[in-house]
Order: sequence, then C-alpha cells, then structure tokens
Amino acid sequence: MTITFLSNYINHHQIPMAEELYKALGDDYRFVETEPMETERVSMGWDSDTASLPYVVRFYENPACAQILIDDSDVVVFGGCDDESYIANRLANKKPVIRVSERLYKSGQWKAISPRGLIKKYKDHTSHKEDPVILLCAGAYVPSDFNIIKAYPGKMYKWGYFPPTSEENLDELFKLKDENQVTEILWAGRFIDWKHPDDAIEVAKRLKKDNIPFHLTMIGGGGMEDQIKAEIVSNNLDEIVTLEGYKKPDEVRNYMRKADIFLFTSDYLEGWGAVLNEAMNSACAVVANSATGATPYLIDFGNNGYAYKNGDVDELCRLTKQLIGDKNERFNLGTKAYETIHETWNAKKAAEQIIRLSRMMTEDIGIPDPADGPGSKAKVIPVRKMFEAIKTGKL
Repeated sequence: MTITFLSNYINHHQIPMAEELYKALGDDYRFVETEPMETERVSMGWDSDTASLPYVVRFYENPACAQILIDDSDVVVFGGCDDESYIANRLANKKPVIRVSERLYKSGQWKAISPRGLIKKYKDHTSHKEDPVILLCAGAYVPSDFNIIKAYPGKMYKWGYFPPTSEENLDELFKLKDENQVTEILWAGRFIDWKHPDDAIEVAKRLKKDNIPFHLTMIGGGGMEDQIKAEIVSNNLDEIVTLEGYKKPDEVRNYMRKADIFLFTSDYLEGWGAVLNEAMNSACAVVANSATGATPYLIDFGNNGYAYKNGDVDELCRLTKQLIGDKNERFNLGTKAYETIHETWNAKKAAEQIIRLSRMMTEDIGIPDPADGPGSKAKVIPVRKMFEAIKTGKL
C-alpha cells in the first residue's frame, strides 16, 4: 500500500509521525511539500532543512514527480494546504483521500452564512460525502464546523498534531522540578492577541498581590512584546517574571521539564496547540483554555489537567493558585498528563491509525475504531456546549 502525505511543508510537529510511517512503509510512504517554510517560522527556530529526509518530495522543485505520487498513490492524506487543485484528479476519479483539517470557522460560526463560502465548501467537501473521503479533525471544534455544511457524516475522526514524544524517567523529572525554589510557572508562544500572553501577566499580578511565592517564565516574542514588558515594569514584576525570547523547540522542552505549572491561554483561533502536547509530555500540571482545539481532546478534567472557560481569567487564576498550594495534585496531574501523551496521543499511535484507516478505505474491510485518541470517532459537539463536555468527560 502506498501513502502520500500532502501539505504546505513538513515541520518538527509532523516529522515524528512521518518517521513512523516511513519506518512502517519504507519507500511506499512519501511527504510532498508544496512550498518552502515561511521566514517567520525559521526565525522562531523551526528547522527548514528537509531535503535530507528520505521521504520528502518538494513539489516546488519537482512538480511532475510530486503530481504522479499524488495521483497514483493508493491513499493521499491532504492537509495544511488550501489549493484543492493538487487533489482534483483524485477526487474526480473517486480515489481515497484522507483529509486533515483544523476549523473552518475559527473566528465564529456565524461566517457560515456567506453564500460564496458555502458554495466553495459544498464543492470541496459536502459534494464528496458519498465518495471515499474521510476527515481527520485536528481539533475538537472541527466536527461542529463541518456539521454545519453537512460534510462527512459518520466519517469524522479525532486528530491533532503529534510533536516529538520524549521518553522521561518520571522520578528524575519530578526531582528536577523539586529543585525549584518556588513554584515555577511557564508560558510559551507568540506574543499576539489571540494567544493572550497578557492573561499570564494577570495571573502574576494577582499572585503577587496575594503574597503567593512563584516565578513565571515566558518564552516567545511578537507584536505584544512591548506591552508585556511595560506591564511587567509598571506592576513591579521584574524579579518574578522572566522573558526569555524565542527558543528552539528542544530548548523549550528543557524549560517544560523544570516547570511545575504550564499555562495555555490561547483562544478559538488556536486550531490545535502542540505546545499542550509538549507540556503534558513534560509532566507539567496544565491549566488550559477550553477554546483551543487540543484542550478538549487532551485534557481529562481534574485527572490529567484543568481547563477554564474562554475569557474566564478569574478561573485561570483560581486554578493556578490551587495548584501552587497543592504539590501532590501537581504531581498527580503531571503524571497522568505524561501518560496521556506517552500512551495515546503520540506519533506512533497516529501513524498506526493512518495505516488502519487507509486499509479500511482500500481493502473494503471493517477494522474497529479505537475507543479514544487519534483515529477514534469524533463527536459533533456545539461550541457553546464544549466546556461542559470537557468538565463531564462527554467527548
């Protein structure tokens, strides 16, 4: 069986699954890049040197070879690219396609009323609901968006992003965290409005006001950096909040290993949020915004982390205070968080599901879906009901 994964470019979040697929399929697996990586991503420490990867084919360097792979492979996995022309021949010839998609309506489902948008989405998605096309939902809000346009009924599966999974000795990891003089809180991401670095600063302000010992490290940079720096100065947070700037992915992991608590504050514009996978893999006690695509799928409320309703900064602060005051709870949440990534939400499991779903589509056989994790059936949960679903575990 030949499988080709088609996306804009491969990055450190995608390489682990690609390696697992190449290990399983050898030269019957290829990853086609349609464009070079953006300069901004490279400046953030993302590695753009993919030419040495044996399974990567660059469409922009060898379009004829790449198109043959796309047209002739048994299955094409298509995501991260908006140009439908790459798979037009496959769709016309009813050849199997596994789509991977984040949300259609990140900024609000009210946008579904656009006639022009509905026409395109009908052409790209709804018109193929009887064809051999299934959808991997890279985020828990994806099924609700696609349900609006009546696409992929009964053919939507849980999915996400699968950054490198680190094999950790939990005893050693918690010893490292125990070396912190005070509770170490970590935030990581671009300093832009929808990632809400200002919410992390608000947490710091309230903790200081309540005389609670802590230290906050913030990794990243961006348009809000001057604002964040000004807030640190104006609230006399210089000694308890440290800005580290951009770091390479492996450096961010080292900060996560030392952190006790990780704050994940992005809103609905965060389609997934692989930083959550990474923090959980580092056994952090996580407090995550329910609005991100990853939170409902990864967080088992009160068991491996906590979620708060989008915009509820009071609850974000309350949960952070609770975790600072309870080392045993941090240990229990961190342990379960690590197990969630190590045992279920990882690249190896994802690759197995790509192969399972591909066999299901090409061999016309029924292979049972996993009970949970990548490749399990995705429920359609309305946006307004998602937080309650997270708290009650009805996902």
